[in-house]
Amino acid sequence: MTPAGAPLSTRLPPAGVDRSAWLLLAARSMRGICDGFVAVLLPAYLLSLGFGKLSVGLIGTATLLGSALATFVVGLLGSRYPQRALLLFAAALMAATGFAFGFLSSLWPLLVVAFVGTLNPSSGDVSLFLPLEHARLAASATGDARTALFARYSLVGGLSAAFGALLAGLPDWLAAHSGVSVLFAIRGMFNVYALTGLAVFLLYRRLPEREAHTAATPTPLGPSRGIVIRLALLFSVDAFAGGLLVNSLLALWLIQRFGLSLAAAGQFFFWAGMLSAGSQLVAAPLSRRIGLLNTMVFTHIPSSLCLIAAAFSPSLTLTLALLLARSALSQMDVPTRSAYVMSVVTPAERPAAASFTAVPRSLAAALAPTLSGALLGLGWLGIPLVACGALKIAYDLSLLAAFRHVRLQGGS
Repeated sequence: MTPAGAPLSTRLPPAGVDRSAWLLLAARSMRGICDGFVAVLLPAYLLSLGFGKLSVGLIGTATLLGSALATFVVGLLGSRYPQRALLLFAAALMAATGFAFGFLSSLWPLLVVAFVGTLNPSSGDVSLFLPLEHARLAASATGDARTALFARYSLVGGLSAAFGALLAGLPDWLAAHSGVSVLFAIRGMFNVYALTGLAVFLLYRRLPEREAHTAATPTPLGPSRGIVIRLALLFSVDAFAGGLLVNSLLALWLIQRFGLSLAAAGQFFFWAGMLSAGSQLVAAPLSRRIGLLNTMVFTHIPSSLCLIAAAFSPSLTLTLALLLARSALSQMDVPTRSAYVMSVVTPAERPAAASFTAVPRSLAAALAPTLSGALLGLGWLGIPLVACGALKIAYDLSLLAAFRHVRLQGGS
């Protein structure tokens, strides 16, 4: 049982939630642990292999481009195949990705694996799993229970990623106490990633064969097409901004500017993840009080201001404090955003909406890591942080202006 999954397993699902949703939450917890340590270890791994800072950005771009293609295919063809079968395929692909990264040493093969695989260099879930699990979760709950379920999904991911970040210090510890090289130990962590993929595969096999359908058969986008397109365009701005500072690049920035060790970086991302996860507990009750859209916007803007301030901070202590303050606010929009998308479309359109809002996000985010890596390589260390914060503020204000009068579909 995973650290994040343990306490959740003792609780009953909220009213209106299918119990099979807990299988997806458990799988998210296991994947989150791997995402947590991979995001911190990836830049150190590539530097140990002799690659430069630009290579970290290239790998990030490849992973996000691959995710965009995968989510597009799911949106286009996913309704023709059982979601359970697609989830099993994604888990098998996760295992293959981990084993390949654990054994390969050349940049081009690693880029290919990053493109077709499930590696996640960011703080959130941007992989093939996301639209599949979102569509399944949306069918497992109704009304406010759906928002609460998405909040739990994000909470589990955040908590498990936080614990995973602590594991990023394990290679240094093994190198100091067992005599193995840090590079060898990091390769071993990628094999742990692969074995977790196999465990997730076995977990998905317990999902019911027959899908839990919504009131209508899933179809491509219809009456809500215009709303989804506008959301997708705005989400792409937010994603591009976030791509400038995915966790692997933020770890690289901290290592380059302040000389943080892997263990210290892992501890920072642990506390950042804990704050992000804790803030998501507030997302559901806050959205019931002020609305989904207001929760998304008015918790996001202060976090972006903290990020911009961190770029100009003269000391490590102040920088980490600002980044932790950002973490306490920046992810509160994640469950509300997912619930909002599912609430402004008809039930039949939800799988397509989940995919077609995810695809532009992945494409836009994919362009950013290479640019950010190049800027870091040139020594322009503060530019990615300032650009990320400014673009996110512009996104929040545009989202509020465009959707403040849009009616929700209701609790179906």
